[in-house]
Amino acid sequence: MAQIETLDVGGSIRLGQFLKLANVADTGGMSRELIAGGLVSVNGEVDLRRGRQLTAGDVVRIDTGEQVVDLRVG
Repeated sequence: MAQIETLDVGGSIRLGQFLKLANVADTGGMSRELIAGGLVSVNGEVDLRRGRQLTAGDVVRIDTGEQVVDLRVG
């Protein structure tokens, strides 16, 4: 199993903000498109809420079809 990178956010963070912090999305609009397109899952379940609160230990997967990125909230 591959190592999952952990990003320290110092508390909780919203899903859309996390994608920008992780440099997966350059803008809020890009975050919105990824999430609305069903390309983002949290703890194994697709989540369509950009404002979803993430806390330490949550695992976010971005699967664009071309690339899969797994990140843990720290």
